[in-house]
Amino acid sequence: MSERDVVLVAAARTPFGSFGGALREASVPALAAVAIRSTVERAGLHGSDVDELVLGVNFPGSDRSIARQAALRAGLPEEGVAYTVDRACCSSLAALALAARGVRGGETDVVLAGGAENLSAVPFFLDDLRWGHRLGDVRLADQLVIACPHTGVPRAVQAADEAALHGVGRAEQDNWALRSQQRCAEAVARGLFDEEIAPVRSPEDASRPYRLDADESPRPDTTLERLAALPTVNGSATVTAGNAPGLSTGAAMLAVTSASLARTRGLRPLATVLGVVSVAGPPAQIASIPAVAAQRVLDRCGVDLADVDLIEVNEAFAAVPLVTTLRLAGGDPARAAELRERTNVNGGAVALGHPTGATGARLVMTIVAELRRRGGGIGLVTMCGGIGEGNAVLLRV
Repeated sequence: MSERDVVLVAAARTPFGSFGGALREASVPALAAVAIRSTVERAGLHGSDVDELVLGVNFPGSDRSIARQAALRAGLPEEGVAYTVDRACCSSLAALALAARGVRGGETDVVLAGGAENLSAVPFFLDDLRWGHRLGDVRLADQLVIACPHTGVPRAVQAADEAALHGVGRAEQDNWALRSQQRCAEAVARGLFDEEIAPVRSPEDASRPYRLDADESPRPDTTLERLAALPTVNGSATVTAGNAPGLSTGAAMLAVTSASLARTRGLRPLATVLGVVSVAGPPAQIASIPAVAAQRVLDRCGVDLADVDLIEVNEAFAAVPLVTTLRLAGGDPARAAELRERTNVNGGAVALGHPTGATGARLVMTIVAELRRRGGGIGLVTMCGGIGEGNAVLLRV
């Protein structure tokens, strides 16, 4: 391990709340502050040790300077630097990329990288009222009808269309959704997410108190029959509320530093960040762009896919890990099946939820924790986001 190798020394997240659930009154800065405080404490650091906070947020609503607000709420020094990053669902992986770049280049020593989101608190927008509205109806725009902002095509349609191009149908997507729920239920029963989660409590003076101790979205009673009976959504041919994640709420954070500083300060590295990449492609390439990002980071780090022990592919839709693994397998169904045995072994966003700005950091801490339980290895995290965009991270435990 070289002196400037980038390592993770702590991680924490809030429980992920369901749409309209226990955390709907929580502000994004308040959620982020919970993850920040817990991560700093778990690392054995002080707020004054943190050089920068990089916070991914995809739906800021009517708020602004969210990272700065979160830093101050969490008790980080007023002199600390904080900035907000938006790369859609990839936001917290983009935050990790920026943090790793600063540490590797010697510009920063300790950086907190993560994300936060409250999709239950996204407001409606009145885009054309600034200069008045004389006659006719007033239109409220809802960003939660999730569509590509460039093409206007709903994400659910994009995912289903690309799945069809790869021969991945509704039944396969429903089966993957059931697998996600079942594996998540097993992980919850074994307490595997307990080490990740920092409970959320509302401020004492909150007019509408809230609290949450565990992930709210998993549905362990899911059956294939129930999934098959659900209608498709947003004009999609195969995507339903059952084989897609919910509109979620939560925050996740990683503490990033160099191997040399960790050694000097007596901090315990959880994992080494071998590489982080960002890629982009056609706007409709939602289900396969994670494969492009994954292959790019593997090539950059000189690692063969066969040497990767565990894979996390964000379940933006059940179609995404199915198409991504098929693409990584070169279209070979048998090889894709083998890859899927190493993918999302404790379930994914279909079960846990997908607070878009925070999910990437959650994927990282989940794969690191599982690799540590298995005695180490190499982990690959990849996901889609934005307008045909993707991010991937390669880690060694």
